[in-house]
Amino acid sequence: MPLSRNGNRQPYNDIYAVAPVSLTYQRYSTQPAQWWIGAALRGLVAASGIPHTAYDGLSLASFTLGPDPAIAMTQHFGMTTRWIDSMAMGGASGIASIRRAARALEAGDVDIVACIAADTNYTDTFRQLLAGFSRFSQDAVYPHGAGGANASFAHLTNAYMDRFGVTREDFGRICVAQRQNALRNPRAIMKKPMSLDDYLGARPIVDPLGLFDCVMPVAGAEAFLLMRGETMRTHGLTGARLLSSIERHNAFPDDPVQYRGGWALDVDELYGMAGVSPDDVDVVQTYDDYPVIVMMQFEDLGFCPKGESARFVSDNDLTIDGSFPHNTTGGQLSAGQAGAAGGHLGIVETIRQVTGSAGTTQVEGARLGLASGFGMINYDRGLASGAVLFGGEGI
Repeated sequence: MPLSRNGNRQPYNDIYAVAPVSLTYQRYSTQPAQWWIGAALRGLVAASGIPHTAYDGLSLASFTLGPDPAIAMTQHFGMTTRWIDSMAMGGASGIASIRRAARALEAGDVDIVACIAADTNYTDTFRQLLAGFSRFSQDAVYPHGAGGANASFAHLTNAYMDRFGVTREDFGRICVAQRQNALRNPRAIMKKPMSLDDYLGARPIVDPLGLFDCVMPVAGAEAFLLMRGETMRTHGLTGARLLSSIERHNAFPDDPVQYRGGWALDVDELYGMAGVSPDDVDVVQTYDDYPVIVMMQFEDLGFCPKGESARFVSDNDLTIDGSFPHNTTGGQLSAGQAGAAGGHLGIVETIRQVTGSAGTTQVEGARLGLASGFGMINYDRGLASGAVLFGGEGI
């Protein structure tokens, strides 16, 4: 789609994300998604000092909330809201929730929005999610013997490797760096050190993917509050200022197999709205259900030219104290993927990073952070993509 068909995005006016909350993930849980949402609400109250009954907006992302709709949570938790949103974009839900809530805040339609993503993981949850994920999968993928994200991302990974000459060792460097970061994150599921040899020697899943190319489903929740600066200051809080964001769906539909995402169409606006460049970014959190998507984002978000991610990864240290701090929690590949909360993980960490509250994963001097999202995979591509830039004090 030509950029000339885009409207002119307007800068955000004094919008902040505050009170980042991460619940400790569990490999399996007997609690429903509603319990995890309630626990996240409790965390927001503790982090902000603002009672949840004062939140007049709710943005919710979950794959396992059914049979409840998002609006049912208002009665469950005694909330009276004047704005509500339900995100169904998988790993892009967090970016989308910020974009919609921010404009509603600017318009005065709402004052405090609780942005929550939560999912449970019973012993059979993941299989059930795959079985009912989409009509496309049921009609066009499963009858041919392929099923689930592993098969789809193996297809994308093979095509990307063939196009750009990328090797498994190149992907492995991403996974190894993220595992090193996870060792500093007390909430990460993966706590065993991993070498490149460990990565390469892991049992195969779907060629060319091995065990450590694939996220581990877990139960958990991520959350934050979005509000105007005047509201934040009234409550004596500090937060991350929203500088810019982009969102795009079904980008480059004529590409036979996805090797680029919607970020590539809007990346100039992402940085232009914020008045910064990729070189100014201190910390990056990409959506990382599989390492091939990380490489696509490095390129499409302007950190290196298309097809040169393997060299970029080789030339940089992606750990917390390295030259290019990336997925400082360990990302989903080592921290775990709590369903739809996987799309909020990087956002919550970016808020912490630019406000200097990331603790053991803090990047020294981080003031400008980028978080991206990607979601809703069909066989040959993911349909949703987005990114956001947050600034700390003085940005």
